[in-house]
Amino acid sequence: MADGEQVFRLTYKSRLRVPQHDRKAELGAIFSTARSKNTRAGITGALLVWEDHIVQSLEGDEDTVRALYDVIERDPRHDRVEVIGTETAARVFGRWSMARVTEDDEPDIPLLMNRDKGGISPAAPRATTPEEDVALDAMREHVRG
Repeated sequence: MADGEQVFRLTYKSRLRVPQHDRKAELGAIFSTARSKNTRAGITGALLVWEDHIVQSLEGDEDTVRALYDVIERDPRHDRVEVIGTETAARVFGRWSMARVTEDDEPDIPLLMNRDKGGISPAAPRATTPEEDVALDAMREHVRG
């Protein structure tokens, strides 16, 4: 999955319903599943969690991305799920099967599931590309409303 290839991108926002005290473990489970399944399906993307809000971009084959979105839309861990944009464009998250995006201007964090600690742990940070920065800035703007 190379950056630059033409893919379908769907970006949505939602409100997280998972109680604060359960979020670390629940987000860890989400990331673990997403990283594994997304890699096999050729889907890349980024997830921004800010307070009770989520913005996620998914990239890949249009039918595959839309099928994944249908599953996500029915997930009871969040509500108010709304597509905020779709486009066919160059893949920008080719290096990421999934990554947590920081809500401020700190470096973004590819995440790994940490089964021993019951949650998620940061992987080694990576520099972002200019194309990733544009997409991530747009996600941050959506989550801040």
